[in-house]
Amino acid sequence: MFSITMALFVIGLFGEVLLHANRLSQVVRGGIRMQIYLNREVTENERISFYKALAERPYVAKEGQEPQIEFISKEQAAEELSREIQGVDSNFTQLLGSNPLRDAFIMRVQSDYATSEAMQQIKTELEDMPSVFEVFYIESVVSNINRNITQISLVLLTLALVLVLTVVVLINNTIKLALFSQRFLVRSMQLVGATSWFIQRPFLWRAIWQGVLSGIVASGLIYLLLEWAYRQIPELETLRQDELFWGLCLSLLLIGGLIGFFSAYASVRRYLRMSLDELY
Repeated sequence: MFSITMALFVIGLFGEVLLHANRLSQVVRGGIRMQIYLNREVTENERISFYKALAERPYVAKEGQEPQIEFISKEQAAEELSREIQGVDSNFTQLLGSNPLRDAFIMRVQSDYATSEAMQQIKTELEDMPSVFEVFYIESVVSNINRNITQISLVLLTLALVLVLTVVVLINNTIKLALFSQRFLVRSMQLVGATSWFIQRPFLWRAIWQGVLSGIVASGLIYLLLEWAYRQIPELETLRQDELFWGLCLSLLLIGGLIGFFSAYASVRRYLRMSLDELY
């Protein structure tokens, strides 16, 4: 059980790393914003109507039921720009005689739409609306984010596949070694007339329960480790996904039980078919 528990612990821990990496990619993509500049002649009612229409779009990110759209008036933008380029007490609009800036909406894009193709389609759709003067976002940032996320995902998935295969082989060999010492018991039961199923049943049940219990222990260790990590690094709480974690724990139980069953089944059948000389 110790060997199986450690093997399942490693695969479960790496599975949790994959879940956190996927959540992190969603957070990064969900941080992409579009700046929507309005025409100068847009009235207050037209601006409100545009906001309502924009809030209903599926590509707008939401927190709860609240669309993540921020309105910045041209007066507010002028004040912020004055503070940045000249100082708190200066006002560049006095030098120009007018405010050249425009009212704008800052829209946070839902992570599912944060691809280069989807962003370009959104930009085209918004610029076709009568109230919109221009839509702007940093295209190079979107491309770089998606390219890096794709590369990291491929590396993690490759490592996950190699790790799963390694763990399956390790658990399989562990169970085979455990049954090797009982090969003569299998032959003794066979000699007194026990059927194959009668001989296999206790070994199969024990292997299944050992796999399931090992999965439970491994899940508990991962849970304790994650709770400790969340306390040490509070920022990790944003990547927490309890539902997926419990699904991962259930997967560890199933993996442990299934590998135990098939490994024990193959080993016992092998010993049932061996001659007495081969057992030695």
